[in-house]
Amino acid sequence: MTAAELSIVVPFYNEESLVTQITEEIVATLQSLKLDFEFIAIDDGSRDGTVALLQQLRDRGLPLKIIVHEGNHGQSAALASGLRFAGGEIIVMMDGDGQHDPSDIELLVRTLKADAGVACVCGVRGRRHDSFVKRVASRLANRFRNFITGDQVTDAGCTFRAVRRAALAELFVFNGMHRFLPTLLRIQGMLVREIPVNHRRRHSGKSKYGINDRLWRGIRDCFAMRWYRARQVKNSRVKVLIA
Repeated sequence: MTAAELSIVVPFYNEESLVTQITEEIVATLQSLKLDFEFIAIDDGSRDGTVALLQQLRDRGLPLKIIVHEGNHGQSAALASGLRFAGGEIIVMMDGDGQHDPSDIELLVRTLKADAGVACVCGVRGRRHDSFVKRVASRLANRFRNFITGDQVTDAGCTFRAVRRAALAELFVFNGMHRFLPTLLRIQGMLVREIPVNHRRRHSGKSKYGINDRLWRGIRDCFAMRWYRARQVKNSRVKVLIA
């Protein structure tokens, strides 16, 4: 094959305590599934040893493509960089904090392949290993988001997804895009499905996002999605006339 069947896109930011374990686990999982894959790791301006560890892993022979941002630009920017260089027919996006379970990759990909009409399969975290406050805030945010955008997304905060590369052709990038990917695809008339996935406890490092960090920006983004839904140019059948 000239291109990988599957691209794994994983952003990292100050994850030196986790990056080796997570990367090795993902690679081992994919190799056991005998999938033709490429692993794209994006460092979003880490100030610790994350990049050096990724380079060591590549030097050891792990099949890594490493993208390094000069500064910290956020998860959406990191994912956008990974998507730009991804060559796989199917792209799996997952966080680099270890809370997504690599064993679920097979389920996401198999569900997507089972129906050619589905553009994206999104994970929904089951038993979440987050604080009570964070879980409640997430439920309220999902309800508000769905009310404003007119969409129905069970777990917008879960960025563990498998998507067809062809479905991303008209995707536009903005800060917060990763949380609205299912809505953007549905607005364009594509089919998105949700399936339950595991959610693991974070054993080291710390979350890079707080409730206050995303509250007001998230509210603004919801209204932006509502505007985009109303103004989106619908796909229509055209007849091409050749002179």
